[in-house]
Amino acid sequence: MQDYQRLLVLNLLAYATQKNLSAAQLCTLSGIEFSTLKKGENLTLTDKQLDDLWLNATHLSHDPLFGLHFGETLQVAALGVVGELIRHSRTIGEALTHAVAFAHLITDIFVMDVTRADKSFFIRFTPDTSRQKVAPLLFSQMMDFFMAFTLHEVDGLVLEKIQPIRISMPPISADLPEYERVLRCHSIQEADYYELSFDESFWDEPILMANYELQGVLLQKVSAMDSAFGDRRKISERIGSLLLVNSYLGIPTLEAIAANLNTSSRSLQRKLQEEGITYQQLSDSTRKSLALHYLGSGQYPVKEVSYILGYNELSAFNRAFRRWTGTTPVSYQKGIING
Repeated sequence: MQDYQRLLVLNLLAYATQKNLSAAQLCTLSGIEFSTLKKGENLTLTDKQLDDLWLNATHLSHDPLFGLHFGETLQVAALGVVGELIRHSRTIGEALTHAVAFAHLITDIFVMDVTRADKSFFIRFTPDTSRQKVAPLLFSQMMDFFMAFTLHEVDGLVLEKIQPIRISMPPISADLPEYERVLRCHSIQEADYYELSFDESFWDEPILMANYELQGVLLQKVSAMDSAFGDRRKISERIGSLLLVNSYLGIPTLEAIAANLNTSSRSLQRKLQEEGITYQQLSDSTRKSLALHYLGSGQYPVKEVSYILGYNELSAFNRAFRRWTGTTPVSYQKGIING
């Protein structure tokens, strides 16, 4: 089993744990030796085991859009390829061109192509029709995952929430508004292939790399918490994990977190209230921790830290930071550097 594929499976299990499922149970039901998988020992998973893992996760989570939501949360850093992409790429166009070479190391259910046109560029996933016929439900889940995953990783390379101008994919039988939300596009057209279309201006957008060192640390921290506590963690702790691994694009809305946990925002608020905490307090705590890390490193200007944390105005970040610490971001950073 290739390392990239193993990492994808481990991240799928970590995400399932965040949805209150047992990773060990999922592996048992799918005929996978969980202890061997965790240790990183030589392990080959059959197509049937992989198929069963995806199907069991979808069934037990009661989330028909499991793949779509999983793709929304996962960062490319989690699969170990981000270093290769940013090491050899200066722009989005170059990174996507290099990504084509990595796609087959992660999955063989499609061929990925990137094409540049006059006023747009396209990321197309051409399915392996033989796999599609053998396990259509599994196939659709995995394609949903890769569509969402690719879109959100383009975001991560430039620290901006990019909107496709058009999406092409086979007919959607599930919740169309949820596809539109996750994929950020109201122009979804039917086709026999999967394709994300973007405005040509993004092609030469320079890659920003500041967030990936921290992102790797956060992913390791969250994985360790998931392994240690599993489904015994409080809902506030599980939300905290989701906030951390998605923090590189600012703080997700309560509605987005609720969708990822397959519940309603009202139900989520009620559960948090029972634990004596609010979503605003959780998001503030995450922002504060990240702000202290970035400013304390001395590598990032205050304005860049404000942008990374999702503040539209520097003044809003200044007010929040003063509320957290009693001082301004500039004063705090100067104190660290001079101290």
